[in-house]
Amino acid sequence: MTGIKAITALLGATAITAGAAFAEPVEDTLTVNEEIEMTTWTEPSATVEDALPEVISGWHFRGDETRAMQADDFDNPGMIFVEQAMDDWETAEGEAGKSCASCHGDVADSMKGVRAVYPKWNEEAGEVRTMEMQVNACREDNMKAEPLKYTGGAMARMVALISSVSRGMPVNVATDGPVAETWEQGKELYYTRTGQLELSCANCHEDNYGRMIRADHLSQGQINGFPVYRLKNTKLNTVHARFKGCVRDTRAETYKPGSPEFVALELYVASRGNGLSVEGPSVRN
Repeated sequence: MTGIKAITALLGATAITAGAAFAEPVEDTLTVNEEIEMTTWTEPSATVEDALPEVISGWHFRGDETRAMQADDFDNPGMIFVEQAMDDWETAEGEAGKSCASCHGDVADSMKGVRAVYPKWNEEAGEVRTMEMQVNACREDNMKAEPLKYTGGAMARMVALISSVSRGMPVNVATDGPVAETWEQGKELYYTRTGQLELSCANCHEDNYGRMIRADHLSQGQINGFPVYRLKNTKLNTVHARFKGCVRDTRAETYKPGSPEFVALELYVASRGNGLSVEGPSVRN
């Protein structure tokens, strides 16, 4: 990172360590399309109760107009990509001549509740899988099709579609059993300071959430709303793309999307939001 970006990042780090102005998260309720009630503020699960006194969706840290966008699918720009993914769902690809629908049928019926439990353990593969990993496993093993780019547009919109049919359902990511070792790895990464700025995930999203860092209102970094449509770059953003950006902003070498490190980090961060509703695709700045 060089030039203006480096100076901006350094100023941001200085603002945190110096104690930036505090602004309470907005007290509001989210009901999408006047029918899907969202839990956006709740008690922490046992695994994070020592770290967070309460678990708050990033939706509460955004401005009035941004919050309103997410409350109506006609205003939510992320839903355009969900509609595109509906076509993808029905489109046959690969040597097997199959589509997602060939095996799973209607997405609203077959995928409801799926997003809420990912990342999760895959017994057959003997590994923790993210939603993106499972999508590509289906493509390669069942459709005999090429995998999608991990953080690419086609993958982002497919995960957004799968997320959208679980909106309102509570995040319930496992932290024990066969995922426990990976979860511990993710926790260690979350608290490890990295880069020239020597910042960890926790420095911003645990120690300083609610503070203003220049014009940005720091949230808890919850990922229940991913994929996220960001007004900043006018596209859907995936979890690992956001991780990559955050690590880069500490002026550290980042991991690759889909790497074991980011898979572990996603598992841990997802579990910090257990009890919040699945919101994806959400809208953020």
